Amino acid sequence: MEEHAAEGQGRPGVPAPPGGHALRIDHVAVRRAVVQPTSQLPVVEETSAGGLVVGLENGTPSVAVIARRNRAGRLEWCLPKGHLEGTETPEEAAVREIHEETGILGEIVERIGAIDYWFSGEGRRVHKVVHHFLLDAVGGFLTVDGDPDHEAEDVAWVPLADLDSVLSYPNERRLAADVRTLLGRGRSVPGAAT
Repeated sequence: MEEHAAEGQGRPGVPAPPGGHALRIDHVAVRRAVVQPTSQLPVVEETSAGGLVVGLENGTPSVAVIARRNRAGRLEWCLPKGHLEGTETPEEAAVREIHEETGILGEIVERIGAIDYWFSGEGRRVHKVVHHFLLDAVGGFLTVDGDPDHEAEDVAWVPLADLDSVLSYPNERRLAADVRTLLGRGRSVPGAAT
């Protein structure tokens, strides 16, 4: 490939692009765009709650998980969760959201962690924190019919040991691993009473 000096730049050795024209870069404009972006998206803080509701299915500790569509329209299996409403605490929201999205009524056993992430959409940047809890399944049956937002398309009991191969999100797989470790240390298995 022949090399040409960029016109007006006084910089020899700049390769010509496939069309054969000398490459021209306005370095001042590039610096201005990097240092002073033309638009800043507003930042919105969101808080959600959910978690792992554990019950015994055929004698095996299992977790109720849901399938929902991501922003790209792909079906993903994940833990049930949703936004806090009104003056709800994260614990209250977790119990309500899990019941709405899975049909399973749970009681909080303990807090297992929070997932904190950022995403952009609808002309804004969102900083989201999702509080996760371990819950004992104390009633109900699997159904997505109670989901007022109709986001959950399917629900299933998945053995706790198999969650890594089912859950779509790495952070949720790490929470499941933490719960397996917790239960492996002698903590009684939630759902054993059901």
